[in-house]
Amino acid sequence: MTSVPTAVHDEQHAEAQATPPITMFGPDFPYAYDDFLAHPAGLGSIPATAHGTEIAVIGGGLSGIIAAYELMKMGLKPVVYEADQIGGRLRTVGFPGCDESLTAEMGAMRFPPSSTAFQHYIDLAGLETRPFPNPLAPETPSTVVDLKGETHYATSVDDLPEVYHQVMHAWNACLEDGADFSDMQRAMRERDIPRIREIWSRLVEKLDNQTFYGFLCDSPAFKSFRHREIFGQVGFGTGGWDTDFPNSILEILRVVYTGADDDHRGIVGGSQQLPLRLWEREPEKIVHHPYGTSLKSLHGGEPRPAVTRLHRTAGHRITVTDASGDIRTYAAAIFTAQSWMLLSKIACDDSLFPIDHWTAIERTHYMESSKLFVAVDRPFWLDKDEETGRDVMSMTLTDRMTRGTYLLDDGPDRPATVCLSYTWCDDSLKWLPLSANERMEVMLKSLGEIYPKVDIRKHIIGNPVTVSWENEPYFMGAFKANLPGHYRYQRRLFTHFMQDALPEDKRGIFLAGDDISWTAGWAEGAVQTALNVVWGVMHHFGGETDASNPGPGDVYDEIAPVALDED
Repeated sequence: MTSVPTAVHDEQHAEAQATPPITMFGPDFPYAYDDFLAHPAGLGSIPATAHGTEIAVIGGGLSGIIAAYELMKMGLKPVVYEADQIGGRLRTVGFPGCDESLTAEMGAMRFPPSSTAFQHYIDLAGLETRPFPNPLAPETPSTVVDLKGETHYATSVDDLPEVYHQVMHAWNACLEDGADFSDMQRAMRERDIPRIREIWSRLVEKLDNQTFYGFLCDSPAFKSFRHREIFGQVGFGTGGWDTDFPNSILEILRVVYTGADDDHRGIVGGSQQLPLRLWEREPEKIVHHPYGTSLKSLHGGEPRPAVTRLHRTAGHRITVTDASGDIRTYAAAIFTAQSWMLLSKIACDDSLFPIDHWTAIERTHYMESSKLFVAVDRPFWLDKDEETGRDVMSMTLTDRMTRGTYLLDDGPDRPATVCLSYTWCDDSLKWLPLSANERMEVMLKSLGEIYPKVDIRKHIIGNPVTVSWENEPYFMGAFKANLPGHYRYQRRLFTHFMQDALPEDKRGIFLAGDDISWTAGWAEGAVQTALNVVWGVMHHFGGETDASNPGPGDVYDEIAPVALDED
C-alpha cells in the first residue's frame, strides 16, 4: 500500500520523530523480525541429514527470493520457479531508446523507515536509498492540490487553505477517539506486547465488520460530507484514498499505526535491484554448500519456468509440474506467488490445503493499480513562472484522471522522469483498455487543464511506459486489501506457517508473500512472511533456532493473532 505524507497526516507525524522509532512491530503479530535478523546466532539450523534436500520455491518475488536465500544458507537446496521475472512487484523498467540511467518503478517505489526487516536486506545488498518526493515532503520543491477545478500551490502544509487543516484535525481526532492512536503507537515504540495485544484485540472485535468510510462517518469529527470528500481526494496518504473506502478499517489502521505512510525513501537505481542482488549474492556464512554458492549458481543462471500443476504424492510430498513439462517431487514447497494463481493458473489438488484455507484464498480481495511514466529531457518543472515566481509545475494531487503525478530527477542537467499518473481501483479501471500512448494523451489533457502555460509534450524524449496490475496475468491485481469481515480469512493465511496442528497430509507446503501478510502492498510484509516460512520449513525438517534467538514460531503461542469466534 504505497502512500505519501500529505496535508491531512501532519500532527500525528510529529510524535513519529520521537525515539524509539516506530516500526512495523505488530499490531497483529508483534514479533521483532529486525532483531531476529540482526542476531549473531542466525536464523536457525537443520539436521545434517537434511542438508542438500531440494525444496520448491514458487515465485521469484522478494518473499520467494529471501526465503530461498535464507534456506540455502541453512544447507537446503531451493529450486525457484518464476513465471515472469525475478522481482515480482519490485519491477523496474527502462525507456527504450533513452538514457539507460532513466528508470520507472512499475510496482513498489517508496518505502518507509519503519520497514526495518526490509532495510536489513537493503543494507545486505549494498543498496543506497534517498528521500522520495512525496506531496509536501521536505525534499519536494512544491505541491499542487487541484480539486473541483480549484488549484492550490503549496511548499508546506501551512500554504493550504483552512479547510484542509480542518480535515487534518478531523482525521487526527477520528484516530484518537476511534482507534487509540497515540496509545497504540506508544506501545509499538516501546514494543510493549501486552499493551499492543490489549488494544488491538478490542479493536479487531469492534471494527472487523467496519469499512474505512463507515469508520469516518461514525466519528463526530467527520460529520461534514465536504470534509469526508476532501479527505477521500487528498487523504492522509496517496490522494485517492476514496478508492480504499470500501475496505476494512483494520487495513488502514495497520498503515497509520506502523508509520508506513511516513518519510518514504526510494532505492537509487530501482527497487528490482534488491531481489536481483540477493539472487546473485554469495553469502559469507553458508552450510553444506561450498563457499561462493549463490541462488543463481544453484540454478545455472536462471530460475525454473512457471508452475502449471501442484499435487500431493505418497509420503506427503509435493509434486511440481512446470511449463516445460518437467516434473519434480519435493519434501516441502513454499508458495509465494499471488494466491489467486492457485485458483486459476495452476492445476491444484484440493488436498494441498485445508478447506478453510482454500476459502480464505478464494475470498481474498485485491486492489487494482496503474501507472504511466514518460522520460523528459530535463526537470523543467523547476523553471520559475515569470509572473508568480513559483515552480511552473509541481507534484500534483487532483480529482482529474491523473490523480497523482510525481516528478523525479537526478539533477538539473540530466534527463528525468515524470509519473504522469498513479491511480487505484475504479480510477485504474477507467483507463485499462487504453494503450500507453492513449493513456498519455488523456493524462496530458488533464495536466494541461491544471498547468495551461506548460507544454509537457515538448520535453518528452521517448515512448511512455505503463502497467495495470489488474491486467498482469501472474498478478491479477496490485495487492490484497481485506474487506469488512475478512479478518478471519487473513489470520488463516498468515498463520499457515504453524503446521503442527494441521493433519499430516496437509503439511509441507507453506504460504508466503505480501498478500499473506497483514500489511499487503508493503515490502516489509513480504519479508516478514518469508521469515515465517523459513522458520516453518526449518521446523518441518526437524531443525531449530538458537535459544538466544527464538524465531516467530517459537514464540507464536505468546503473540498469536487475535482469534475471533467462527460460529
